[in-house]
Amino acid sequence: MKRFVFLLATLALLMASCDDQTSETSTMGSPPDIHFMDVTDSTGLDFVTTCGGTPSREILEVAGGGIALFDFDNDNDPDLFVANGATLESPHLGPGCRLFRNDSTKEQIRFTDVTPESGMTLNRWAMGAAAGDVDGDGFIDLHVTCWGPNALLRNRGDGTFEDITAMAGIDDDAWSTSSAFGDVDGDGDLDLYVVNYLEFDPNELPPTTTYKGQTVPTGPQGLTPQADRLWVNEGDGTFSDAIETGALDSITPAYGLNVVIIDFDGDNKQDITVGNDSMANDLFVHAESTDGNALKLINTGRQSGLAANLDGSEQATMGMAIGDVDGDGHPDLFTTNFSADTNTLHRSMGKGGWQDRTRQYGLGMPSRPWLGWTTAFVDLDYDNDEDLIILNGHVYPNATLDTMDAEYKQPPQVLIREGDRFIQLKADKTDNWLGIPRSDRAGAMGDLDGDGDLDLVTAELNGPIRIIENQTAPPRSHQPIMIHLINDRPGAKNLNGLGSRIRSVSQPVTTRWIYSGGAFQSANDSAASFSIPRGTAILNFDVTWPDGTTTRHEIQPESRVTIRRSAGQEVTS
Repeated sequence: MKRFVFLLATLALLMASCDDQTSETSTMGSPPDIHFMDVTDSTGLDFVTTCGGTPSREILEVAGGGIALFDFDNDNDPDLFVANGATLESPHLGPGCRLFRNDSTKEQIRFTDVTPESGMTLNRWAMGAAAGDVDGDGFIDLHVTCWGPNALLRNRGDGTFEDITAMAGIDDDAWSTSSAFGDVDGDGDLDLYVVNYLEFDPNELPPTTTYKGQTVPTGPQGLTPQADRLWVNEGDGTFSDAIETGALDSITPAYGLNVVIIDFDGDNKQDITVGNDSMANDLFVHAESTDGNALKLINTGRQSGLAANLDGSEQATMGMAIGDVDGDGHPDLFTTNFSADTNTLHRSMGKGGWQDRTRQYGLGMPSRPWLGWTTAFVDLDYDNDEDLIILNGHVYPNATLDTMDAEYKQPPQVLIREGDRFIQLKADKTDNWLGIPRSDRAGAMGDLDGDGDLDLVTAELNGPIRIIENQTAPPRSHQPIMIHLINDRPGAKNLNGLGSRIRSVSQPVTTRWIYSGGAFQSANDSAASFSIPRGTAILNFDVTWPDGTTTRHEIQPESRVTIRRSAGQEVTS
């Protein structure tokens, strides 16, 4: 009898498990009328990236190069920087990075290559880029991560850039993948976190290894990880090492791939979360100093719940996106991971704790066949909650469904939020982007044409830079609006408000964050996208600035709006 009861119980658990998995995949209802179109051919942008050979032979060749959308010329539209790589045969001298000026109108997206006149001569193996005004002069600068020496490029404000890396004291010849700017020490200027990966010498290539019985490049396991760097801006054009000053006791070497800087735990101070490859993720938060140091950070990744998934598995974190999936005003974290694993949604429980809610929101099973890179939360259907965009592509050229349960080239995904679930959008016959397999890696979001919605720029591994226009028609009830911030508080140097939170006051209350990092080796335009009811005369938004101060602003609904801190009324958040 006991055996019979046990068998019944086991059968019930198996049926429940099957029902749960079916619920994740059977709710693929009719998608909304959402359209993204590849309009690259008509934009004047014709550029193919370089990252080693084709096919990839070594781990240095698999990640591709990043991109940055940032307004370098202060004409209120995002321009494009491409971090371009090199080859194993000539790792120190590649075809060079590129800068494209945005010359778009609402009728036509256009870009012009202005690299020669910009003074950029960055021909090393570049990996990624972060954008921020490091000197507070009102012009956005660039940090470019590289295999080999990184570069800090100062925007002179006249269309040209100068390399001030050595002058700033942030020389680093490690293999850096991503970086992010943020006012970590709360003094008004932007500090810099640089993510490092592993030791790799093109002159001493490691032997190959096997994965699922197939010969593949070695790494990251078996190679030596490197420690990240936190550079603290001293406000005089130089940076100091946070470990040397005692702000950090140490940073454990890890296979680092990504980073985000925002206030994660609600203490009005900027924190740092790092996505590592096949190792525990990190979360550096502020702690009370016991040695008189004004800045003290500790790693609470494991205690917080962000280090691993629900099963305790340390994942291969590539892309990272910040959103508010449950509408509680706290930042939730979505990460993309390796194939045969799931992407992960960490929902904030407040006060610095997170729980893995991947399965609850239907994000588990649909992600298993894919290897995800850049991802972003975006409200695509104008219903005020955010949907997801994910770029995919395997790292092993010999990946097939037969050999590795996944194809090498993989299509992007758009996941629409419907109630408490995310439902994958199916490509239709008019779509020339969604559903097409590629080797995508980097991507960045920004309103390229000034119509108020977010467009996408993608970078394929050893493939073209693509301009993906958001052609979704807004409903008659709502319209998109793009908000930029100007932090004109006296003494502030973080003029674009990186690390700020923007919240609509009207119902339904929606929250967005302007943060650095997250997009794989790339930088989104520093703006927040909202959907608002048509016919609204005045809109109210609360902005919580990086120093914790909240100001309320009344604005008129336009496609692009700039909120200045000085124009708001301080309120209690």
